Amino acid sequence: MNRFHVHLNVTDLDTSIRFYSALFATQPAVVKPDYAKWMLDDPRVNFAISTTGRAAGIDHLGFQVESADGLAAIGRRLDAAGGTVVPEDATICCYAQSDKLWTEDPQGTRWESFHTTGEATTYYAGEAACATDGAACSPDVASVAPRPAAVASCCPPASGCC
Repeated sequence: MNRFHVHLNVTDLDTSIRFYSALFATQPAVVKPDYAKWMLDDPRVNFAISTTGRAAGIDHLGFQVESADGLAAIGRRLDAAGGTVVPEDATICCYAQSDKLWTEDPQGTRWESFHTTGEATTYYAGEAACATDGAACSPDVASVAPRPAAVASCCPPASGCC
């Protein structure tokens, strides 16, 4: 089953971990010096916090899917919604390796759809253009040219079918 994803920027990781651990009545599944993540089951939420240097508050929202096919299905819906979709294959972010699709809604809120394929030892490693302040792993969607209308997310990332 898929999970809703929320990533918040925080200014004090330890204080935030204590607060959210009490709120969720559980400890985070992952804790790093600059990052913590809870994998909640009721409701099914991947809730992450980090000290990225960005303003405190929502960094991005998204969906974590369990398969490449699930990511492709979201890609088709994103294409139908219009706007720019930025794919990232085998990227490292938030101490995980994932295939991702990024977009922004009409208000400019970043949305990440992703399929996690493994763990990583670093917060971020990649070549993609980062968000305008350079502090987050999300690409600067506004700086990427929209995909041509004929290109759709019809295949799972790295499947070689397209």
